[in-house]
Amino acid sequence: MKTLLRIFPVALVALFLTFFMTSCEAIGGIFKAGAWTGAILVIAGIGVVIWLISKLFGGGSR
Repeated sequence: MKTLLRIFPVALVALFLTFFMTSCEAIGGIFKAGAWTGAILVIAGIGVVIWLISKLFGGGSR
């Protein structure tokens, strides 16, 4: 049950983003902001996803 409560907010955010932001809009926004800003945002996003997955599957030693 605790795992479900930890996964639910992440799933809710992902569902929200799929309904309200298409991939074309996201890519268009990145290119409007500039290539370097887009690259930094993509790298930061990948880092956040990796961090969340590690937390969900017990990556923390606490």
